[in-house]
Amino acid sequence: MSLDFAISWEVFEIIWINLLLSGDNAILIALACRQLPVRQRRWGVFLGALGGIVLRIAFTLVIVQLMTIPYLKLVGAALLLIVAVKLLIDETEHSDVKAKPNLWSAVGAIVMADAVMSLDNVIAIAAAARGSTTLIVFGLLLSVPIVMFGAGALLKVLERFPLLVWAGAGLLGWVAGDMAAADSALPTYVHVTDHRTLELGLSIAGCALVLVIAFVVAIYRQWQEDQRA
Repeated sequence: MSLDFAISWEVFEIIWINLLLSGDNAILIALACRQLPVRQRRWGVFLGALGGIVLRIAFTLVIVQLMTIPYLKLVGAALLLIVAVKLLIDETEHSDVKAKPNLWSAVGAIVMADAVMSLDNVIAIAAAARGSTTLIVFGLLLSVPIVMFGAGALLKVLERFPLLVWAGAGLLGWVAGDMAAADSALPTYVHVTDHRTLELGLSIAGCALVLVIAFVVAIYRQWQEDQRA
């Protein structure tokens, strides 16, 4: 794989992951700011999104350093697989997000909630960027316009074309497999002469695992609904 293609693929992964995983953050910002006056609402959205992104950049850079410790990439890959499956089988509710009465309480609520909610974004982008600080910062800064302006349009597109969500979840599974293959502890247990083959195999396995689990859960839920009907 050429260097230019590898960088282009990593950029594509980061963009698509941001599109999928920033939707909840955007909805949270909109709900927290919905009772503010129009001018304050704009500042609340901007400052809340910016504060969340700054925290995510810091968290991601820390996680990238931690990922050099043996076994932690395997743990991160497992968490990312869970995130990918939940993306397909969960129906997130946001009705419990309270509107805030003033600008700074809204910004504070957004930043705190964003820090709690963003573990999936952080792990996924750290994995997709493969340790590149430049790509990490690029990917997270890309979240700003997505979170601020793109949530409504994004949700409509995903509702109209649900296969895009399945494709994105499969991509997260692919990234998880690639992350697992890069763990320094893996050669202790798996001996291969061609590491690229191992990366490809684990990436395919991660993608397939996510889609199969989500498909089985979807069929089971449909069966339960049919039984109740």
